[in-house]
Amino acid sequence: MGWLFAVALGMHRQSEKVVWRSLVPIALGHALSVALVLAATLGFAAVAPPGIVRIAGAALLVGWGVWQLTLGHGRAPRIGMRTGYLGLGVWSFLMASAHGAGLMLFPVLLAICSAGHGAHALGPGAAPLALAGVAVHAAAMLATIAVVAVSVYRWVGVAFLRRAWINLDRIWASALVIAGLLLLVE
Repeated sequence: MGWLFAVALGMHRQSEKVVWRSLVPIALGHALSVALVLAATLGFAAVAPPGIVRIAGAALLVGWGVWQLTLGHGRAPRIGMRTGYLGLGVWSFLMASAHGAGLMLFPVLLAICSAGHGAHALGPGAAPLALAGVAVHAAAMLATIAVVAVSVYRWVGVAFLRRAWINLDRIWASALVIAGLLLLVE
């Protein structure tokens, strides 16, 4: 949803450059949230048996998804649409943390980082691979919100939001639950 904040700030300040500049703190806040979750995961994986890491990760994904489906939606921190760049970074960090963006990467990074080291045992190169995963994830997220934000700012406008808004919270929370269940049956 960072694109919406970038567009709102750009429209408020009447500048496409502001839209582009807004993307940086949004991407940094998101990446920091994901990196912190992955650092905690790597720390846990360094001291816990591989099976426990997989089960704990799956339980966390399912639990977080269920919480989002039942209680999470109305509890998001509020930052106004006219915030500055620091506010955008803070908002992005909080939203990525609250929605479990780092948790969603857990199954993929667990598989990548354990390649060649048995059933989900993290190998010695796990940290650099995890950081590379965060970088790739952040770059993909940045590219996606850049395309959406600039397209909406230049051509589409925000009037379509009244007719075409899709609330992705339930879809995201369901995806967390599904990812956790798939991790359990692996």
